[in-house]
Amino acid sequence: MQPTATTANYESTYKRMHQMLAKLVPDFELREKARLVVEINEWKRERNAIILGHNYMEPALYHTVADFTGDSLELCRKAATTDADVIVFCGVEFMAETAKIINPTRKVLIPSNRAGCSLAQSIKAEDVRRLKARYPGVPVVTYINSYADVKAETDICCTSGNAVKVVESLDTDTVIFIPDEYLAQNVARETGKHVIFPETDPRKMGGGETAIDKVFISWHGKCEVHEKFTVDDISRVRQQFPDVVVLAHPECSPEVTAASDFSGSTSAMIKYVENVKAPRYLLLTECAMGDNIIAAHPDREVLRLCSIRCPHMKQITLEDTLAALKELKYEVDVPEEIRLRAKASIDRMLAIG
Repeated sequence: MQPTATTANYESTYKRMHQMLAKLVPDFELREKARLVVEINEWKRERNAIILGHNYMEPALYHTVADFTGDSLELCRKAATTDADVIVFCGVEFMAETAKIINPTRKVLIPSNRAGCSLAQSIKAEDVRRLKARYPGVPVVTYINSYADVKAETDICCTSGNAVKVVESLDTDTVIFIPDEYLAQNVARETGKHVIFPETDPRKMGGGETAIDKVFISWHGKCEVHEKFTVDDISRVRQQFPDVVVLAHPECSPEVTAASDFSGSTSAMIKYVENVKAPRYLLLTECAMGDNIIAAHPDREVLRLCSIRCPHMKQITLEDTLAALKELKYEVDVPEEIRLRAKASIDRMLAIG
């Protein structure tokens, strides 16, 4: 039996959304989105489903239908504890894969089959195997923003929020850290290491078999959003607003994070804005997150001067989330042999925190 929305449900939902989102979403759009929200919440109950919403989801979705919100690490933890029959992951493909890896008996859906990731697509499992063959015995740390077959070749995963802690847990001078070269450089700086790439390995450049000490052997992967932010962006904003506090995601270049006042994961950035009072903030990350903070904290002034939308995250809409629940599409599956090996690398990460 198809769930139906009552007029009372619609009116109360629209009122709540209007109070929070009126400055961000036009009223005619809010009214249609309220209808979708009511339907989605009815279908969640019908399917015994939960929705996981990444911090980059658009505000009308993020603040209404998501049962849990957060960054990759937080949502991994929530996915590991759910007893729902269906998990709808409002994020990109590698995130939904991670939820399936942790919950093999649950049906995991992603609302759009076009929600990929430029960073995850930058490396393949065969690339990791070649790196391990070239550097035998060197532990492989893989950013969670990667696909399941890459995780399966990995010793331990990390997120932007726990990467330093993961690296330090290995108690080794040399680490293969993939695939984000900027995150590698930022974490290397914090852990007293430097970054080389396979093509600039001193041994390949005529340096003989000299040991490589205190390095990250990295990969040329980048996030197509975070690589766009520049030091010039920061300088121009500081000229206009000298009292601004600049927060940068660790997927930004090391020059950008060094020029910022704070660098951290999306959840760490949100907590910073919540807990550290400043005249205004500039967030150098996917711009929907700034809108989500504005909606939740109208007393905070978040500048919207460096706004870049992820083309993959924006594929996830309320319309497609409703369709996913009604039609049980698009289901994410991971072959069992890959799932078990990938899960081991995720479990090691979760054990560290």
